[in-house]
Amino acid sequence: MPFNTTLTRALGIRVPVVQGGMQWVGYAELASAVSNAGGLGILTGLTQPSPADLRKEIQRCKTMTKNPFAVNLTLLPSINPPDYAAYADAIITSGIRIVETAGSSPGALIKKFKEAGCVILHKCTTIRHAKSAVKLGVDFLSIDGFECAGHVGETDITNFILLSRARQDLGVPFIASGGFADGQGLAAALNLGACGTNMGTRFMCTVEAPIHSSVKDAIVQAQETDTELVLRRWQNTTRLFKNKVTEEVTKIERESTTGKFEEVQPLVSGQRGRQVFLNGDKDYGVWTAGQVIGLIHDIPTCDTLVNRIEREAVDALRKNNALYTDDEDEKTMPRSKL
Repeated sequence: MPFNTTLTRALGIRVPVVQGGMQWVGYAELASAVSNAGGLGILTGLTQPSPADLRKEIQRCKTMTKNPFAVNLTLLPSINPPDYAAYADAIITSGIRIVETAGSSPGALIKKFKEAGCVILHKCTTIRHAKSAVKLGVDFLSIDGFECAGHVGETDITNFILLSRARQDLGVPFIASGGFADGQGLAAALNLGACGTNMGTRFMCTVEAPIHSSVKDAIVQAQETDTELVLRRWQNTTRLFKNKVTEEVTKIERESTTGKFEEVQPLVSGQRGRQVFLNGDKDYGVWTAGQVIGLIHDIPTCDTLVNRIEREAVDALRKNNALYTDDEDEKTMPRSKL
């Protein structure tokens, strides 16, 4: 086992790479493929319409991999929130012992999972929120930089600063999330103090990701500038793939005289976004994508991707080690060739 990080030891995985929990993407096909490749696959709990359906999906994933996998449960503001406690019970009673949590006011759920003996990975976009999660007893923090897809927070701090702040202040193992697609990124994250990386958009663009091939092609063809920040006016800033719908949303957001969320609500509907993954029309609705789309140039299998990341990271770390020598004879200033 070339990697020996806090994350690989705690979760029993070979490569310190976590597949982010993604709505309408985190099904058994993808989660099992990532886990079989040596990373940590994650089922997205609320992608399933009921706790009973989540139980079925967990059992289906167990038939597809013998390796550890996790379930994500995200708490988001909603007029009609799902029965989070029932979803948590489904996760626990199905024998899942690794849980990714995210969202607001997670205390009650984290306590429930901890009492069941679960290892908890909690996603945060600020150090302040991360410190609050530490007090709740989470085992790992997934630190989301401004580059990430989906909810980016309101502070606009990129990972180069955020990860170093996490290293300085948190005292709890953390995973780097947002902007990672390859082994060089993994090596950089490890050098900044992280114990692994979390990748969402990169895993969307794999053979096993259960989304339309046209969406994957759109990611491959995109550049790092092809994302859009929306909903900042309502303190719910979200990074999405830039398309006709996000352009309409930002126009309303910029020009509306009322500032009512109802003006954009139909455009940012999650159900409409789900249809993009089914029908392949990238302009049909809104869908999340990180700036990392500029680093994605192919659609490999999860096995090919994870193994490639492993090789690249090991090679990068070895090259970094070679940049410094302990040889006393070599410590004099080298003669300039200029």
